[in-house]
Amino acid sequence: MSFSKGINASAATLTRLRTGESQCPFSGMCATCLDGCPGLCEIGKSSVRGKEVLYPQPFGKTTSASQKDYPVDYSHFNILGTAAGAYGIEANSDKAIFPAVNLESAVGANGEIKLNLPIIVAAMGSTNVAANNWDHLAAGAAICGVGIVIGENVCAMDPDSEIKNGRVVHSPNLAQRVKDFQEWYNGKGFIAVQANVEDTALGVQEYAIEKLGVEAVELKWGQGAKDIGGEVKLNTLERALQLKSRGYIVLPNPEDPKVQEAYKAGAFNEFERHSRIGFVEYDSFMARVEELRNAGAKYITLKTGAYRPADLARAVKYASDAKLDLLTVDGAGGGTGMSPWRMMNEWGVPTVYLQAMLVKMLDKIAAKGAYIPPVAIAGGFTLEDHMFKGLAMGAPYTKAIGMARSALTAAMVGKTVGEAVKNGKVPNEYKKYGEKLEQVFIAAEELRDKLGAEEFSRLPVGAIGVYTYFERLAQGLRQFMCGARKFSLDYLTRDDLVALTREASEITGIKYVMDCDTEEVEKILG
Repeated sequence: MSFSKGINASAATLTRLRTGESQCPFSGMCATCLDGCPGLCEIGKSSVRGKEVLYPQPFGKTTSASQKDYPVDYSHFNILGTAAGAYGIEANSDKAIFPAVNLESAVGANGEIKLNLPIIVAAMGSTNVAANNWDHLAAGAAICGVGIVIGENVCAMDPDSEIKNGRVVHSPNLAQRVKDFQEWYNGKGFIAVQANVEDTALGVQEYAIEKLGVEAVELKWGQGAKDIGGEVKLNTLERALQLKSRGYIVLPNPEDPKVQEAYKAGAFNEFERHSRIGFVEYDSFMARVEELRNAGAKYITLKTGAYRPADLARAVKYASDAKLDLLTVDGAGGGTGMSPWRMMNEWGVPTVYLQAMLVKMLDKIAAKGAYIPPVAIAGGFTLEDHMFKGLAMGAPYTKAIGMARSALTAAMVGKTVGEAVKNGKVPNEYKKYGEKLEQVFIAAEELRDKLGAEEFSRLPVGAIGVYTYFERLAQGLRQFMCGARKFSLDYLTRDDLVALTREASEITGIKYVMDCDTEEVEKILG
């Protein structure tokens, strides 16, 4: 059984094998490596372009996700339905219809932050692909009433940021990102500002709270896509020097005269900016939480990545002791805009395994009467069946599904199609629907009525794509929940799922399909 794909060739790194499917199963090399080949594969291209091939290409214009075929994933579970009873509504065929399913959720220590849908758009940081689509994505999240997080490095990457005495005092980029959400905020959902090592040193969250009116901040331990800090490419010496001066690791060292000479001679044309890794320690974590609360943070959340089980236990324990408003757990295999490609495939605990561990840990501290933080699970969730499975498997703790890559895709496609329609160049795929936004986007007319004609005309067109995508997810999730006779998220349980293999059952504790309902079956049959 092979778990990995694209070992030596992938669309992510724009590499391919000369021999196509004829390859060595472990090395991924062509079955015959030919003298004279220009280097189509990952190895060959690396002999020419070196470390550049570590990353998905074209860097800064794509998002990527793991191609690894994990032994157990969410497809190894099915959603159960029933023909009897109803939860959260009268068992009446005229009333128990899928549009009646309530998808509202809440996070916050006391459930203060209401969500129209159980979705949080996970952190979008300083990468170009996020920055170039942020206004569309943020507006879409706001009008849908979901959560969204501004990711790491935004202030320091802003060339117009003002930094005095090592602290940021003004960042037009961060201010605009916050405004892009707040302008369309309708009372549901939230926006949070995340911080990594460099952001914390620069006082980014304090600036966001004090100057931008941000109420929620996110502490970041990591993500599911990679086990290191973030990376971006810099195409000028001036930018490299600026970011070096702001505390980042920049490779090669732009302050080295020999490096400057090599750059000016055309020996290379890009610098790499890397973020530092953080180190978790209980007392310093609690102290930072207290600092943020004293600075005026109303809500504090934590995002952790696909680290080893002991680190997940630390996240659970710390979030509980600090009474955090949300714990986001991000599993391996999800998405990224800037992670090393092989790391994406071969590092970390995959989401379904991580969620199984998480439930066991939360059960353990719940049995002791400890505070249980609201949880969001992330790492490859894109469609309504994924959402149901993530919410049910993590019940009763999981209050939202974290998405990033798919939401960004909806924003990007919505922007591309919407701008084409506005310019009278409707893509051929959509011409059959009409020539206007309200004809091409199925939910546009509904959104226009909701916002009003004037507001709708101002809306970044990519937000229509986000709204339409989320509406699809909402209806699909309602249909699954109606079939399970669960008419509110509060009624979802782990028993709404069944494992299709013994291994999947053993890992998660979800009942194997052939063992499900055995007692009730015997009772019914007498």
